[in-house]
Amino acid sequence: MHDHRSEQPMQPDLFHQSSKLPFIDHDLGDACIREYPRLFAPAYADELLETLLAQIPWRQDSIRMAGKRIPVPRLQCWMGDHGSGYGYSGISLEPVPWQPPITAIRQKIQALGHADFNSVLLNYYRDGRDSVGWHADDESELGANPVIASLSLGAERKFQLRHKRDKNRDRYHMLLRNGSVLFMGKTLQNNWLHQLPKETTLHSPRINLTFRQVTPRHRS
Repeated sequence: MHDHRSEQPMQPDLFHQSSKLPFIDHDLGDACIREYPRLFAPAYADELLETLLAQIPWRQDSIRMAGKRIPVPRLQCWMGDHGSGYGYSGISLEPVPWQPPITAIRQKIQALGHADFNSVLLNYYRDGRDSVGWHADDESELGANPVIASLSLGAERKFQLRHKRDKNRDRYHMLLRNGSVLFMGKTLQNNWLHQLPKETTLHSPRINLTFRQVTPRHRS
């Protein structure tokens, strides 16, 4: 595995540098991830985790595989502006209204990344048995070159990426830290898959918030 990390920006057209927060750029060649390792201090990140565990209307979704309905190995909540529906793997998500803690987080992340997001997918990984398999966030609602901001709260988890087409390209590995945020740049979803694998010895929870800009659905 090659680790192409740098304290200098790899793709200045994708990311702004006005923030004084320290960041790490992960250069994948045809994509870039900017990581802010500590957007929130650990104590405050832990407080946010407990608040969201208690206040978010979590739901258990399921997908159809081999003719059976299989529970998704995590709990979810889709939140956003009116009309910002979203779907993946046969799951249709209609947004619940923004809640104050999420609105405050959204404002901070938008200011940090100089981006606009009208929705967020919250995933609650109850322990290391919860996971998400290989996928790309490349649904049509997200447009051709989506930028996605991903905030981690709680237990540190492994994050893995592999190239969609080049099977000889090394996989890339990162550690998702409590209170950190990733800005996944414009070309990442087109070229790379990512997953959060199971870690069966882990017993602590994690919440992940992925902020997105989706095209609102217009109904007649």
